[in-house]
Amino acid sequence: MSMRTSVLPTAAAVLALGLVATGCGSEGEGSGGDGGSGTLTLGYFPNITHVPALVGVENGTLAEALGDTALETQTFNAGPDAVNALFAGEVDATFIGPNPAINGWAQSEGTALHIIAGSTSRGAGLVVRPGIDSVEDLPGTTLSTPQLGNTQDVALRWFAQEQGWEVDTEGGGELSVLPQDNAEIIDSFVLGEIDGAWVPEPHLSRLVDEADGELLVDETDLWPETGGEFVTTHLIVSAEFLESDPEAVENLLRGHIETVDWINENPEDAQTAAIAHLEALTGGGLSPEVVASAFENVTFTVDPIAPSLQGGAEHAEAVGLLDPVELDGIYALDPLNGLLAEAGRDEVAGLG
Repeated sequence: MSMRTSVLPTAAAVLALGLVATGCGSEGEGSGGDGGSGTLTLGYFPNITHVPALVGVENGTLAEALGDTALETQTFNAGPDAVNALFAGEVDATFIGPNPAINGWAQSEGTALHIIAGSTSRGAGLVVRPGIDSVEDLPGTTLSTPQLGNTQDVALRWFAQEQGWEVDTEGGGELSVLPQDNAEIIDSFVLGEIDGAWVPEPHLSRLVDEADGELLVDETDLWPETGGEFVTTHLIVSAEFLESDPEAVENLLRGHIETVDWINENPEDAQTAAIAHLEALTGGGLSPEVVASAFENVTFTVDPIAPSLQGGAEHAEAVGLLDPVELDGIYALDPLNGLLAEAGRDEVAGLG
């Protein structure tokens, strides 16, 4: 397989392969892909777009499904950090957004990871301050994203390009894009230091419900070819761990399917579990109102919505954050589809 995989130097500083990942919190250490260690270390983010992880860990569903394999966890603020941890062997699998997974696939020339399931669709968009009433009002404003090269960052830069605006990775151009941590985005918005932000849930609902922001662009409107569905979070695993301990991967997927089903059947209980786990992770809680609002904006599914991954790669290429990359082989859906077939359910599709 031949591909060009270099990333722009400005993005490479953020997306480079690190020897040490910068998680926002952790429990335990990764097994380093050693299936014989009897441990699976799972990464995820303290976001509503990662509810299947939050609930699966909080309720013990994932740990129970893994059986004799111990579950350890590590949390992150944004996708590039999680990819670095996977490369460094500090996590074996992680919930992550599409663009960091694509970057990881490209940087490793298709050797380091595979997408094994979907998790969350939708739940992202552009929230702006009052007074910005239309897209035409955006030139000259400062807008934030969670991290240079992450899924929402690519979405905003691609949207700006579609409008014909020039945007660079240094915050210049007709639209100034300022990457910040999600918590900083909330503070900056309240203080009037930024005019808006393209963010995932629950930060989208927080900006609207707590900071008087207005949703200007719902990303669901930008994916007509998939009926408004687009992958926000999926589950990836290191290629090494998938090869060395396929049984643990299958059991993780078994717990993931069970968790997603439970969330969809018990949304109120799932919201309670997510709030409890977020509070344990961050020391602060989200209001039930914000979480309920966020749940209305997302869909939980094990379908990876593969066409939107291809679209995300094309968007990243278009804005100059990724050279053309061949995605054939990025999905490893046989374990998931085997479990779905056992349950008499429809299989999910990858690319091609």
